[in-house]
Amino acid sequence: MAHAHTLGFPRIGAHRELKFALESFWRGESSEAALQETGRALRARHWAMQADAGMDFVTAGDFAWYDQVLNTLALLGAIPSRFKFDPKRLSLTEYSTLARGSREHFAMEMTKWFDTNYHYLVPEWTADVGFDGGVDWLFDEIAEARNTGHRVKPVLVGPLTLLYLGKIKSGLTHKLDLLPRVVAGYQRVLQRLQEAGVEWVQIDEPILALELDAAWRDAFQPTYAALAKATPHLLLATYFDEVREHAALLRELPVAGVHLDLVRGAGQLGEVIADWPQERVLSAGIVDGRNIWRADLDAALAKVQTLHGVLGDRLWIAPSCSLLHVPVDLAHENKLDDELKGWLAFAAQKLDEIVALKRAVNGDADAVNAAFAASRAAVAARKSSPRIHNALVQKRLAKVADADAQRASGFSERIAKQQARWKLPLFPTTTIGSFPQTAEIRQARAAYKRGDIGHLDYLNKMRDEVRLAVERQEELGLDVLVHGEPERNDMVEYFGEQLWGYGFTVNGWVQSYGSRCVKPPFIYGDVYRPEPMTTGWSTFAQSLTEKPMKGMLTGPVTMLQWSFVRDDQPRDTTALQIALALRDEVCDLEKAGIGMIQIDEPAFREGLPLKARNWPHYLDWAVRAFKISAAGVGDETQIHTHMCYSEFNDILPWIAAMDADVITIETSRSDMELLDGFGEFAYPNDIGPGVYDIHSPRVPRVAEMERLLQKARGVIPDARLWVNPDCGLKTRGWPETSEALANMVLAARLLRQAVESEQQTIA
Repeated sequence: MAHAHTLGFPRIGAHRELKFALESFWRGESSEAALQETGRALRARHWAMQADAGMDFVTAGDFAWYDQVLNTLALLGAIPSRFKFDPKRLSLTEYSTLARGSREHFAMEMTKWFDTNYHYLVPEWTADVGFDGGVDWLFDEIAEARNTGHRVKPVLVGPLTLLYLGKIKSGLTHKLDLLPRVVAGYQRVLQRLQEAGVEWVQIDEPILALELDAAWRDAFQPTYAALAKATPHLLLATYFDEVREHAALLRELPVAGVHLDLVRGAGQLGEVIADWPQERVLSAGIVDGRNIWRADLDAALAKVQTLHGVLGDRLWIAPSCSLLHVPVDLAHENKLDDELKGWLAFAAQKLDEIVALKRAVNGDADAVNAAFAASRAAVAARKSSPRIHNALVQKRLAKVADADAQRASGFSERIAKQQARWKLPLFPTTTIGSFPQTAEIRQARAAYKRGDIGHLDYLNKMRDEVRLAVERQEELGLDVLVHGEPERNDMVEYFGEQLWGYGFTVNGWVQSYGSRCVKPPFIYGDVYRPEPMTTGWSTFAQSLTEKPMKGMLTGPVTMLQWSFVRDDQPRDTTALQIALALRDEVCDLEKAGIGMIQIDEPAFREGLPLKARNWPHYLDWAVRAFKISAAGVGDETQIHTHMCYSEFNDILPWIAAMDADVITIETSRSDMELLDGFGEFAYPNDIGPGVYDIHSPRVPRVAEMERLLQKARGVIPDARLWVNPDCGLKTRGWPETSEALANMVLAARLLRQAVESEQQTIA
């Protein structure tokens, strides 16, 4: 008999219960005991959902107060020594400090989890890092699950993936120097799990989806040989791409089972399954764990039946990856029209799909006839619905030419005209776009959605917030202003709501990091812009000041990446449709007198395929999409872009090819390390490296930002150096925002004075 399981389940709760509990705890409004109770209630609810659906295991260890990588470090006792916390007695306050920082501590660096929009805390590897054991949270969760009658399968981030994702900070020449200590730490954890009566442990090694060098590949066999001794059965899980180049390695590893992503790696099955070891379990990731479309159960069953004929009860059926990346439950969507809702499946529905496949392959097809019939109807409707295709969009796509992606002049000519127009000082100061989304803003938006206030009242309230943002920026002395984006619920959803081809949910929340949740729209059809989206807000803001006002847009690649994307056409086609819609908006902003336009692309690197051999194709169409969105304006109009929380150094030629006049990037958490590559590459255009971390409540001192700017001057010529925070200020409060920006402006002014003094000395 085939078995059903999931690699992980969303932890935030269907109504973001974990988010609100965490933020209340961080504000000091609730106790650690209250937060713990929320965690217990969510875990119990999610385990019950898995058991009630018919899963053969419930998954533990996928719950985290902030991030699963940080949880793994806390479990092993491998938290950064610079915090001087006792890993065995780590409190939730200290745990939160690791993730968010404090007045005394810089937060740990944060970056994207492979090619997702989930962010993990980057391990810090030093010679003195310990792996001697930490908190018992995982073991407590396992006891909770077993006490309620569940058969539990813990999940761990694998030792080699944990090492690979970290950064060497001091005292080491190679990350693998730590491997013996890491293996010893995992052995202790696995031994305790065995003593607790755990049968199976899922151990995630997604780095196998990368193109690993020999040192990392060769580390797998001895690592798992050491872990396989006297431990529960190990299910080695890979996901996010195919792993066929490691087929021989996977067959040889001393593990009891392997999970494969058969959605993103659909073509690998034949090669990997050949000569599959007897008694080895194969977990088939057949339901898409990263998108919300209802599965084609007939097509999936055909693959599962073939596998079942070979494997029998050694076949496990699963989602392609953890369901962390999709919303919790479609049942809460009571405002979505029936046709669109019928095409979708969230985490709870994906559990049902997995179990339906299990029952069908196990000979109980009659029990799941209704599920298969609904799947067939959804597949047929998506193919035939008139909502999918738009003849005008198709006609315009056919006419796109190479010239549409080129500015009229090169950067050196453009920047001279822009400098003459704006007359900005050396080291101009600006922000990334958003200002605090206060309780008043959220209350007004909620009242408007409920119908408690009319459109005009809402418009006036948002205009008052724009006035406030502009006034405060002028008081602070910023050189280039933004309107603050009070009217925007989310940088993708706001634009998607005004574009044809996008659909929206009410409770389709997905965790991005910590308590930060996003509600991605879904793209179901051809995209186009029926009317201007932002010109009214930008021109109103510009009317309030003599200083330049940036128009703020979300770029085509980020609009794609941070949405659930249709799977019935290539992603590059959808990106081009979005780019053309944004091009129209950029041109309208220019016509309205807005001379600086920022087209944000924080997800640009996130879309990069995991295999380097597949990079050029993606990067070529991603760059083209951005350039098409930006290239319709004159030389005097300055195009900005923003990127954050990713490693950029290996794709700098393509970032340069985007040809934005100004790029702002996140660099403060890495202490400007990310900037080194831009210097080595001799990046040709203007750069604004972030000088303080907006994801931490900590307000940096002036001297700290001066130091970072001096480091930046060693890489970027003074004439091309901008000064700005790491990212938007939406999640911060006004007091800390004002204090931090005041310090930033003062740091820039002091730097100008220092440069003037240097020049006078030379003269």
